[in-house]
Amino acid sequence: MLRESHILLFSIFIAGLCSIIYELLIATTGSYFLGDSITQFSVTIGVYMATMGVGSYLSKWVSDQSLLTQFIGYELVLAVVGGSCVPVLYFTYAQGLPFQVISILLTAIIGVLVGLEIPLLTRLMEKHYTLKANLANVLSIDYFGALIATLVFPLALLPWLGVFKTSLLFGLLNLSIALTLLWYFFAQLSKTQQHYLRTSLILSFVILSGLMLFSNQLSEKWNETVFDDRIVHSQQTPYQQIIMTKRKDDIRLYLNGGLQFSAIDEYRYHESLIHPAMQRIAQPKSVLILGGGDGLAARELLKYPMVETITLVDLDPAVAQLARDNVYLVELNNRALFNEKMQVIHQDAFVYLTDTQRRFDLIVVDLPDPKTVSLARLYSKQFYQIARSRLQDTGILVTQATSPFFATKAFWSIHNTIAASGYNQVLPYHVDIPSFGDWGFVMACRFQCDFVQGYLPPMRFYAKNIEAALMTFSTDINNRESKVSNLDKPQVLYYYLEGWKHWS
Repeated sequence: MLRESHILLFSIFIAGLCSIIYELLIATTGSYFLGDSITQFSVTIGVYMATMGVGSYLSKWVSDQSLLTQFIGYELVLAVVGGSCVPVLYFTYAQGLPFQVISILLTAIIGVLVGLEIPLLTRLMEKHYTLKANLANVLSIDYFGALIATLVFPLALLPWLGVFKTSLLFGLLNLSIALTLLWYFFAQLSKTQQHYLRTSLILSFVILSGLMLFSNQLSEKWNETVFDDRIVHSQQTPYQQIIMTKRKDDIRLYLNGGLQFSAIDEYRYHESLIHPAMQRIAQPKSVLILGGGDGLAARELLKYPMVETITLVDLDPAVAQLARDNVYLVELNNRALFNEKMQVIHQDAFVYLTDTQRRFDLIVVDLPDPKTVSLARLYSKQFYQIARSRLQDTGILVTQATSPFFATKAFWSIHNTIAASGYNQVLPYHVDIPSFGDWGFVMACRFQCDFVQGYLPPMRFYAKNIEAALMTFSTDINNRESKVSNLDKPQVLYYYLEGWKHWS
């Protein structure tokens, strides 16, 4: 009997572990493909909790006579549905099916099955403990399993396995509950029940292990369906999914599905990001780049011999490592990260600005668009105020500011937020980049934004005489009424999601 209680307690722990992992996997995969992490996690948690309640309510109709058989059956279904949830979502996105609907449906099914687990396990353990001790044991072990899951998911599972293999691994782990219970209680089941459960267990194992065995081929195949060009690098890090594609001479880098650059026209973006600001600094000696781990912004800065130090702060070490190791990217960035003037630091940009006491002639903000809460804080008034305090008296900040055409309100929110942060002069401008469309930038000066630099290195696109055109906005994208964004109310995030939803 002691051994039986231990087996049931093991089942509770694994159930708690797997149930939270499934929830995290669905929300994370949704945020990869759809971008809106707030909505994805909120909807997933809400649907999951509500349907857990439904499952708990339905458990009262499970009879005591078939309690063990039905519980093992539910665990088999949960293992298959939960374990294959990410492969199903990959397939859904690749085929252009309604991703959000299927995501909610998977969450609801898993939620109902998880909701059934605790009441049924509690009933199975009635003969071992009093009601008070039973509830305490079941709930405490289940919650402890959930805690372990939330710790290992971001720290180990995501960087080592990625969402695809983690989903299948935990499906197989979930299957161990059914296997253990079936093995221990096999003699107590009828011949029919033994045959039904054993066959279902074998079938479930074949499905999950088969998907795991061919997971690399399947994920590559579905990635190739999502990305038009041949994938030459694919990597899951603790922070994001990195994909690099190649078609003829065009190298493209994607982070969490979002295009970062195209080799064919990235020079338009990076020349526009760097050189208008550099032409307004008399002696640009020290530069800080926030983001820009691909080394392309650094490449442009290194064209100025008077620059003495470039500090690049990028959260994800994998991006900078790719910029050093990948033959295509090394050629594109002209080996920028190997230059002795470069110092690369892997830290959150907000944290770095808060902690450092250094002051810079130029701060370049080359970060992804503000499509999540964590990114929107890097477009907040507080962020720009801290950045201003890290500039020399004649220093300049320049940031990419998403598209003034596709996300007009978000672009002007960034402009207005910077203008409200204490800078003396703020200049918005935009550039046509074929792979991106009309793209915006904002330059902010502590003193004046006048031309002072006499040296201009050779360019493919930028010239001083085109700036008047870059700083001209047509009527349809010149709506400057957007609200200032701050940490408490990230207006830029709401504007961004509202603007881009029509173009996704």
